[in-house]
Amino acid sequence: MATPLRERMRLMREEAIVDVVNRLLAEKGYEFMTVDEVAAEVGMAKASLYKHFASKEALAAAAMVRVLERALATLDQIERGPARPAVARLHEMLRWTMRTLYEGQMPTLPAQNSALRAVLGADKVYLNLVLRLSDRLGAWIVEAQRDGAISRELPPEVVLFTLFARACDPVLPVLKATGQYSAEQIQEWLLMTCFSGLSGLSGRSADLQSPALAEAVAAAPARPARLSAARGAIEPKAAEAPEVAKRPRGRAARSSSA
Repeated sequence: MATPLRERMRLMREEAIVDVVNRLLAEKGYEFMTVDEVAAEVGMAKASLYKHFASKEALAAAAMVRVLERALATLDQIERGPARPAVARLHEMLRWTMRTLYEGQMPTLPAQNSALRAVLGADKVYLNLVLRLSDRLGAWIVEAQRDGAISRELPPEVVLFTLFARACDPVLPVLKATGQYSAEQIQEWLLMTCFSGLSGLSGRSADLQSPALAEAVAAAPARPARLSAARGAIEPKAAEAPEVAKRPRGRAARSSSA
């Protein structure tokens, strides 16, 4: 039987392992993370690592358990705070999600991977946490729909999965890579697009008309976002549009030349 000291040491080692896994999943994704890399960063032999986690899938499951526990702790904190409408609580939860993603602490997993899906499906701790988080967020969503802050035409499941999808939103890292916007600006803009749509008009709640959003809009650069090709984005070239318009094609071109 393990002594209390030995058990504490084991838990500390596993915490260190999950820390590394969480970071690598956020930086590289599941497919590009390797067990060898995890072992090297933790500073232990691969065989020793397998004494704590039996597989790469088990490592990913442990990281997901960690982030779900943090999400539930955030829900508790929001509920202990000042009384607010349900939609404002959902906004705050989404801010935490995007802040975690911005800080590189949100693990990303592939949507289709049979081995990983089998491990997660058999992990009772993981499944219990997912159900608890879904039920609590679902209650807030239904309350917000009753208040008229979220469309009642949408099934609560659609709203719930939309919020979950923000945990792997590709827009945030692209905007972050520009270096032109603060974390607060990016988070408030994505919050607005999630709850108010791209028009930013219909269905906007009082919470979205917050000082943080006003400050984000006021501080935004007037120029369009520009990313280098190395960052994987395309810079819009306004000069190209008139140039294209000057080149008549086909029958119109022949008519003009005639």
